[in-house]
Amino acid sequence: MTVYALAQLRIHDAERYGRYMNNFVARYAEVFGKFGGKLLAADDAPRVLEGEWWDRNKVVLMEFPDVEAFTAWASSPEYNEIAIDRVAGAEAVVLLIKGM
Repeated sequence: MTVYALAQLRIHDAERYGRYMNNFVARYAEVFGKFGGKLLAADDAPRVLEGEWWDRNKVVLMEFPDVEAFTAWASSPEYNEIAIDRVAGAEAVVLLIKGM
């Protein structure tokens, strides 16, 4: 069953997060393709339509074929090598959502 990963980020070190983004963009096809992932949306200024979004300033939506593919991607050495700068540069809340 398709799953979606929704990341809500608060970037606190723009330089480190920028390095993450540069590495991520350069290796996007390699890292996502291996696990069947797709980047569906990324927004540095999402518009809140209802409620409060607290202290986050970026949202990212990704799709994976199933939970196993997401887990394999998230724990892969390829992604974790890139993610070092994301972890250092931003706090994240990541939700895993089951598709229909």
